[in-house]
Amino acid sequence: MPGPETRIVELRVPGLSGTSGEALLDVVSTVEVAGDGLGRVIRPSDRLRRPAPGPVLQALGRSVPRTLEGYLWGGMTSGGAAKAAWALLFPFSLANVAHWMLPPVPEGSRAAAALGAVCRSLLRVAGLLLTMLLVGQLAVLSLDLFATQCLAPGAACLSVVPERLRELTALRTVAGLVPPAVVIFVLYRISATRWHVTCEDLPPRRGPLPGDALRAEADWPSLRYLHTASALATVALLVLGGPFTVPRATGELVLWCCALAVVAASLVATAVGVRVPRRTLLGFAALVFCAVAAFRPALPAGSDETVQGLGAVLLAVSVLFAVLLVPAALVGRRTWREQPKRLRPWLGGWAAAPVLALAVLLGGGFGAGLAIGLRKLAGASWLRLPDSYTPVTVLWGGGLVLAAVLAVFGFAVGVPLRRRRRGVPEIVRLLQDEGDHKRAAAAWARSAWERRHLHHLAFGVVFGMSAGAAALLVVRFVLRARPGWFAPLSALGVFALGALAVGLLRVVYTAARKPERDRHLGALADLVCFWPRAAHPVIPPCYALKVVPELADRAKEHLAEPHTRVVLGGHGVGSLLAVIATARLVHALPEGERSRLGLLTAGSPLQWGYQRAFPALLSREALARLFGELDGRWRGLARGTDVFGGGVTTWRQDAADGKLRGDGYLPDGGVGEVGPALPGPTGALVLGGDHWLPDPVRTTPGTRRWAAGVLGHADYEVDPEWDRAVAMAAGLEFPDRPTTRPFGEQVPLFPDLPRFNLNLAP
Repeated sequence: MPGPETRIVELRVPGLSGTSGEALLDVVSTVEVAGDGLGRVIRPSDRLRRPAPGPVLQALGRSVPRTLEGYLWGGMTSGGAAKAAWALLFPFSLANVAHWMLPPVPEGSRAAAALGAVCRSLLRVAGLLLTMLLVGQLAVLSLDLFATQCLAPGAACLSVVPERLRELTALRTVAGLVPPAVVIFVLYRISATRWHVTCEDLPPRRGPLPGDALRAEADWPSLRYLHTASALATVALLVLGGPFTVPRATGELVLWCCALAVVAASLVATAVGVRVPRRTLLGFAALVFCAVAAFRPALPAGSDETVQGLGAVLLAVSVLFAVLLVPAALVGRRTWREQPKRLRPWLGGWAAAPVLALAVLLGGGFGAGLAIGLRKLAGASWLRLPDSYTPVTVLWGGGLVLAAVLAVFGFAVGVPLRRRRRGVPEIVRLLQDEGDHKRAAAAWARSAWERRHLHHLAFGVVFGMSAGAAALLVVRFVLRARPGWFAPLSALGVFALGALAVGLLRVVYTAARKPERDRHLGALADLVCFWPRAAHPVIPPCYALKVVPELADRAKEHLAEPHTRVVLGGHGVGSLLAVIATARLVHALPEGERSRLGLLTAGSPLQWGYQRAFPALLSREALARLFGELDGRWRGLARGTDVFGGGVTTWRQDAADGKLRGDGYLPDGGVGEVGPALPGPTGALVLGGDHWLPDPVRTTPGTRRWAAGVLGHADYEVDPEWDRAVAMAAGLEFPDRPTTRPFGEQVPLFPDLPRFNLNLAP
């Protein structure tokens, strides 16, 4: 039972990067009290910059001391030129995300285990081919456009270069090899980057819980050497005439065979997972790369052949992966067959295939867009690009048209139809005052439509572009035709790819020079850098591998004090970090400390997004087990107007006859009906573990801060239900019992002293 010494430590975790400490803790100023600079633990501060505990919490009929802390991790994904340049690795990150989207493997199913192993192998191969494709496209820019065409004798380009230097083919080759070498070295260094974790991760002990598979990378060291060696060999093959043209000179033939051997060894080792002498392979590939300049190859060499070959193999691997993922998803269906449709994985567990296809499309389009953009910026339209870039421009032109059509159809037609069909939902009438019904209903309709159908729009564009790629291959290589509609679509694609490349480079430059303006770039990095390196090593380091152990360690440090209760509170993506950190603590803590641990999620995309996109990592059974282990101390704040967040512990919400009912997780770790919802003193409806908040926020008494208008995903701390949910997560309040004091009411500093009414009138 809580005694008079009871105090609460509320440890908050922000969502997407860009959140300041003041906004996270809802205070005027903060001060750092722990951390290492990247992961910073902060508290409110007074005017002398000394740590302050924070506002007290009303529970148990009295004021309970509360210590506010926050864990800021935005420095791991934003700030500085290096982190800004990570946006250029987005295709690699998508291929890695696809690995974590694979369907779960049912226990005891050998077929599912074998299919999962083959799919993971194909994803690693696709990641290796993406690296080779990017480096090959950059080599086309450096060796073909720059060294061969721009520096050719008599070319009207870079007139400052003397003519006698242009006639030295070996010198031009070296000049063209330097930029790819620098890029490969930078990729190698990025793949070696890891965040330093100040504590040990807690091992799993108490059965399956959410995020158990989110551990340190196992194959990361081997993959980084294989990717670097294959990238060096790709550039060497391009200089020597491409992979399908056998050189006639003996020296070039030997180098050509050596480069092919490096590529083949890398592909086999990546696919099978066999260990190879990594340093020996990398040193051999570096020698082949350096030796190609000594034989003075004729330029241009195998630019188009190399890019087409890599694109063809990558396309074949992607198609094979999509085909094998179908039976893997069908076998894994037994794990979610009984779940409602809103909780089942996207596309029946097949969503990893279009994500990989999007990575391939972006990887191929970025190289073409970069070449087109640089040619336009240089004003040298006479520079000849590889022939394979024409279908790429046509494909992206058609993709741009398809995306515009689907977006207009969805937002201009779908959202208004949903709003007109549903009118003012019954739950809105239960939550809102009558004057707020109209604008609240409009926000509910838009957010509900986006949560249910936005991924359908994205997958529709990917499917359309994939079908267009197949049609273009038939037209180009089977029919050998060039239809008249190629020209307008190609022009539109040139514009789209050029704008994509130039715009992305400008965003990177702006984010590097002015970190305060990189919120959109940081948000993108937050979503893709959450996952450890599995299918691709050349991606930004995973911040979750640092945040989760350090969050759990900080909470464990507070729980060592016998009268302290700890509530981990996460907003947005931060809620996912808080859930996994809480699962780590449930694994490791004894019963006495585990009963003083609580979890609060606000605006969380856990259920509608991450649970459906990553079913193997966040299964319903694991989440239900965590809810049962916390015995009702997992509280979720949700708004129907929030596009990014939603309910996390309940689903199938239905409001009828003035009551809100639904299904959800039960305190015993099971799943079942949890209604009806209980109205709270702040106007919220408590359904199971979810607190559905009115939005706009109702006016609150006392001196509490208040915000007007529809808040959506922002300012959950403003709602007075936040404090009530914290008290419930700490085990000091219960939804089925009346609160002892209205939340938000001012508490006298000395309640036991008599009050005097002094009349000072003359």
